[in-house]
Amino acid sequence: MRITIISPAGPRSRAGNRTTTVRWTRILRSLGHRVSLAQEWNGKPADLLVALHALRMHSSIARFRAERPDSLLIVALGGTDLYRDLGRRREARQSLELADRLIALQGLAVRSLPSGLRHKVRVIHQSVDCVRSTHGKRPGRNVARRGVEGNGAPLKIAVIAHLRPLKDPFRPSMAARLLPGAPPVRVFQVGAAMTLAMARRAKAEQQRNPGYTWLGSLPRGRTLAVMCRCDLVVVPSLMEGGANVIGEAVVLGVPVLASKIDGNVGLLGARYPGYFTPKDTLGLARLLERARTDKSFLCRLQTACAARKKLFAPARERAAWRALLAESR
Repeated sequence: MRITIISPAGPRSRAGNRTTTVRWTRILRSLGHRVSLAQEWNGKPADLLVALHALRMHSSIARFRAERPDSLLIVALGGTDLYRDLGRRREARQSLELADRLIALQGLAVRSLPSGLRHKVRVIHQSVDCVRSTHGKRPGRNVARRGVEGNGAPLKIAVIAHLRPLKDPFRPSMAARLLPGAPPVRVFQVGAAMTLAMARRAKAEQQRNPGYTWLGSLPRGRTLAVMCRCDLVVVPSLMEGGANVIGEAVVLGVPVLASKIDGNVGLLGARYPGYFTPKDTLGLARLLERARTDKSFLCRLQTACAARKKLFAPARERAAWRALLAESR
C-alpha cells in the first residue's frame, strides 16, 4: 500500500508530532508498505493518507477526500483537536467527518467526540523503545538512589515539553519555590521556547530560582538521559492528546507526577496516585515535598507506572496498526 503521513512538524523538528510520524513510518514500512512523510498532501497518488491533527491538516484532508474519494483517510487526534478546536472550529469537525477512521492516543479521548463519530475511533498507544539510548542507566534506579541519598538531597525533576502556554511549563518551578530549603528541588526544563516571551520568562525563572535550569531543545537521546538522572518527571500540561513523555518515563522506570486531565489519565489510569489539579501550584508543591521526604510514596508511583508499561510495548503498537489497516481495506 502507498501511504502518505502528513504532520505540521518538519524534518528538523523535535516536537512530539515528529517523533510520532517517524515511528509510524518505521512501523508501516516494517509491515510492507511504501511510506512517505510530508507537511501537507502534495497531490501524489496514495492508497492511504494519515493526517496528524484535524484542524491544522484540514486543507490537505479536504483536498485528498475530494480528489481521491476511494482512498483511505485516517486522522490522528491531537490534544488541541480534542479539547479545544472541535468545539470552536467547523474545519476540525469536518476533518473528522471526512475520515474513514480516527486514531486516539489514549482511551479517554472518545468521550470528547460527538456520539456520531465515536464508532470511527481506534486507540493506538504510542510505543517506546528507548532503553538503549540512556547511556546504560537502568530503569528503576531512581527510587533506590533516593533511599541511598536520604531526605537531605535535592529532589531532581525533569519537565519535558516545548515552552508554550498549553504545556504550563513553569508550574513545577513555581511549586518548587514554595518549598523550604536551599534548594530542596532541582528542576531541569527541556524544550525550546516557542515565543520570545517564553524565552524571557525561562531566563527570568533561572534568575529567580537557583534550582531551575533551562536546557533548551535537546536531541531525544540527551533528553532521555536527563530523565534517567532525575527522580521524577512532571507533566503539568493543560491539555494533551497523549504525551510521548509519559510513555518514555514509564518505560525508563522514572515515576511521574501529572496534571489530572483526560490526556494524562487516559495513559496512567484513573487510580494513579500522582495527580494534581491543573494550575494548582500549591497542590503540586505538596506532592513534590512528599516525594522528597517519603520514599514509600515514590515507590507507589513507580509501582503504578510499572503496571502501565505494557501499553507502550512496540509490538503492541505494531499489532494495532496491522489490525487497523486490515479492517480498513
